[in-house]
Amino acid sequence: MHIILGATGHVGSAVAETLLNQGEPVTIVTRDAGKSEKWKQKGAEVAIADVHDVETLRRVFRRGKRLFLLNPPASPDTDTVAEEKKSLACIIAAVEGSDLEKIVAESTYGAHDGEGVGDLGVLYEMEQKLAETRIPFSVIRGAYYMSNWDWFLETAEQEGKIYSLYPADFKIPMVAPEDLGQFAAQLLTEPIDRTGLYYVEGPEIYGPADVADAFAEALGKPVGTVVIPRTEWIPYLKKSGFSQEAAESMAAMTDVTLEKKFEVSDSPFRGDVSLRAYVAGLVKAKV
Repeated sequence: MHIILGATGHVGSAVAETLLNQGEPVTIVTRDAGKSEKWKQKGAEVAIADVHDVETLRRVFRRGKRLFLLNPPASPDTDTVAEEKKSLACIIAAVEGSDLEKIVAESTYGAHDGEGVGDLGVLYEMEQKLAETRIPFSVIRGAYYMSNWDWFLETAEQEGKIYSLYPADFKIPMVAPEDLGQFAAQLLTEPIDRTGLYYVEGPEIYGPADVADAFAEALGKPVGTVVIPRTEWIPYLKKSGFSQEAAESMAAMTDVTLEKKFEVSDSPFRGDVSLRAYVAGLVKAKV
């Protein structure tokens, strides 16, 4: 049995869908009972549990042998780093004594030790804590999620604009959730002793201008890029609903990317989904 954390999000749902399509047994962990029926219809078992409830979560983990671990992102109107550290501590505590035989964890490019680097520091801590459990594990460091641009479908439609903290021509590795999900499912179903650190990207690197072009093509209308100056990052994020702490965290992570202060692989695993295909699917799903 595969236990999936984060199955109601982009990547976790892609992991679960891939495994179910392969005929693998899957248990979805969610705290929202209202989301369980969809997964039951797909053939999954559903466990209702809050990640902060260590004992309940450990009982759920004992129902399976392999775990996909995605630390749930905190709401941007909270102190995201503090909240994500709390959830991570609970998940790691639940893993201990769970009898799991293998864990596949979702991390990100740029994960590294240090304070003031937002989620990058939390995910690095996750990687280190997993090593302490002595359970065989793999870590997937995914490139920048294409799904981070979902938010701008509305502005692209209504204003003909997307907004970016990055310069329009600043290209970075990006990856579709579907590709991450398929890769994670592959690791979950492979022998226990296949472990390690894996970097996963899409077929090409892209910049915000490419995102705008993809929206323009999918919507059939001009779409431009509005670049937010560095001095306006935090005010812009707070206006968008971020708390002060979350805005500072996002600004810090953006700075890490802009300054290219992150480790990359010379030979990452590459998914098949292009940015244009991803955006086209996003637009089609809304119609």
